[in-house]
Amino acid sequence: MLEKSNTSGSDSETGSECLKIRAHHLCCIQGFQGYGYSPAFVANMRAVISDIKAFPSRPLELVSECDVICASCPNQRECIAQRSIASRRIRNMDLVVMEKLKIKEGTVMKADEAFRLINSQLANASDIEEVCGTCKWRRKCLWYMQMKDKCENKT
Repeated sequence: MLEKSNTSGSDSETGSECLKIRAHHLCCIQGFQGYGYSPAFVANMRAVISDIKAFPSRPLELVSECDVICASCPNQRECIAQRSIASRRIRNMDLVVMEKLKIKEGTVMKADEAFRLINSQLANASDIEEVCGTCKWRRKCLWYMQMKDKCENKT
């Protein structure tokens, strides 16, 4: 169920393989509550999250294309083709995250470092809206709700 990145090998320090993860999925992973496109998608998302929690030093390759989470999405074919407005919008979410984190496509970093980085760099309401504002899952995403609440309470 857990598809590994084809671009990276094992990390000898952690004994774990590099996972290809869409940049915006750094938010989704933290806010996931069990909702999804299909039962297979939900099961795969849970497996990815469990894996990352079990191996917080697992290297992640941050990308703007289909990843290990997308592997079980019923819309994967459309996403790979990048022809629809929705697939381009989702890719743009990844590119905005990479811009905010000041990283390039294909950057590899440990999972715990990636989560610390996104949680520190997406620290104001406008950044969060820019990334998540058009996401259909934002009203069910704990990360989105907590970050928005945190930003609103700052003022």
